[in-house]
Amino acid sequence: MVEKFHVELKKLKEDVKNMGELAKEMLRKGVQALKDQDEKMADCVISKKPEMNKYDRDIEAKALQLLTLYQPMAVDMRTLATILKLITYLNRIGMYGKDIAKIARELATKVPIAKLVSIPYMAETVCSMIDDSFKAFETGDLRSLDTLLEREEAVDSMRYSIFRECMTYMLEDPKTIVQCMNYTMVARYLERCGDHALKMAEKINYMITGEHKEFG
Repeated sequence: MVEKFHVELKKLKEDVKNMGELAKEMLRKGVQALKDQDEKMADCVISKKPEMNKYDRDIEAKALQLLTLYQPMAVDMRTLATILKLITYLNRIGMYGKDIAKIARELATKVPIAKLVSIPYMAETVCSMIDDSFKAFETGDLRSLDTLLEREEAVDSMRYSIFRECMTYMLEDPKTIVQCMNYTMVARYLERCGDHALKMAEKINYMITGEHKEFG
């Protein structure tokens, strides 16, 4: 019975990892669609919403089933509790990717007012935070979480830098207001994704150590 539980738990953790890959893909490609003004890529990201929601529902159902059938203790209980939290954060990250793709589709026919250098870099930083959180989730080694707070603070700084840059454009030319407001919205979405990645790390730390620790 115990062996079967751990086999099922391992499968569930793999499903969570796959959900994480999908969330990253939606976020990264949503930003890429914005940068390249690629409507087709934006539509592809938007079309991933049902798949993301299915992961959310299926993993939640399976986790609750394992809790009910096996009534696990200690680290196994914390693992299932962590999984239920992670899927919420991952779903939100995926939905932010979808929202960025919608903005990309809206701006696809507009002449860019800036090179958007910071926005793709923000996205890559957030994705690296998700990667390192999952590394700890899979291995139990917390060292990959050591620099997460620094990266989250860097993402916050980039968001404010983008806001200030867009304010300058809007003050110089009111015609840029719509585009600039969209850019600042994307920066805000990415900042929130960084926050979610940090929360993931906190839950994973609890899963491994049994202790609550705030990273930010």
